[in-house]
Amino acid sequence: MKTFKTVEQCRAALRAARAGGATVGFVPTMGALHEGHISLARALRSYCDIRVCSIFVNPTQFNDPRDYEAYQVNLPKDQEMLEAEEVDFLFAPNVTEVYPEGYQTTVSVNEISKPFEGALRPGHFTGVASVVTILFNIVEPDVAIFGEKDFQQLTLIEQMTRDLKMDIRIVRGALVRDKDGLALSSRNARLSAQGRNHALLISKGLFAAEQAFREGQRTATALAHIVRASIEKMPEPVIDYIAVVDDSTLQEVQTVRGACRILVVARVDGVRLLDNIALPG
Repeated sequence: MKTFKTVEQCRAALRAARAGGATVGFVPTMGALHEGHISLARALRSYCDIRVCSIFVNPTQFNDPRDYEAYQVNLPKDQEMLEAEEVDFLFAPNVTEVYPEGYQTTVSVNEISKPFEGALRPGHFTGVASVVTILFNIVEPDVAIFGEKDFQQLTLIEQMTRDLKMDIRIVRGALVRDKDGLALSSRNARLSAQGRNHALLISKGLFAAEQAFREGQRTATALAHIVRASIEKMPEPVIDYIAVVDDSTLQEVQTVRGACRILVVARVDGVRLLDNIALPG
C-alpha cells in the first residue's frame, strides 16, 4: 500500500492508474478504524480495480471543538489494518493540505441536513458535505462506499452526488455488528463494561421492532415505542431521538409503506451511539 500526504501525490498516482484503464473505488474515513471500516474496503473489491482509503479527521464537521481535540487516531495501526486488507492507496493529509490558508467555500445539502443529527449538531453536515466534495475532487473515484450505520450521512451524500451531477456511484455498505449485536463504532471503546451491556438494549429494541414489523406491525409510533421501551430499561436512559423514516428521503412516516428505516441515537456513559435497522418494502 502506498501512502500519500499531499493532493499532488495522490492525484498523480491515481491519474496514472486510470491511464492504464483501472477503475477507482474510495472509502473516506476519519481513522480509528475497526472491522466496520474494513468491511467497506472489502466490499469495494467487486466494484473496482484500485481501492483508495482516506484518513482525515475533519475539523469542520465538529460542532464542539472539544470533541475534535479528543478524537484519537492511531495512524500506524490503521495502516496495518489497511495493509492486511490489501488496500492499494492511503491518502492521509494534514488539515492545511485540505483547508489551506484563505479557504472559504462550503457545500450544503439543505433539507436532509435539518432533522436528527443536523438539528443536534449545527454545521455538522455542511462540514461533511464540504470535505466529501473536496475528497471526491482529489480522488476522482468511479465508486465510493459509505456505511449504513451513519444513515443520515449516507443519505445526504447520495442526495449531494445526484444534485451536483457527480459521476460517482455511491454504494451502501452494510451496518456491521459485534457478535452480541452492538453496532460497531470507534465510540464503543469509550464504554465501560457495564455501559456496553446497557448499550445492547439499543440493538435489542431495534431487533424487537423489526420482528414486530415482520409480524405485520406497520404503525410507526408502535414500532418506535418498542425501541423506546427497550432503551428505557437502562438505569438512566438518555434518548436523543427515535424516528421511523423513508429510506430514501429521510422524511418521517406515520405508516410503513415501502422501504423505511428506524433511526435511533441514545447516550450511554455519556457516549452518543447511533444505530438503525431496515424495514424492507
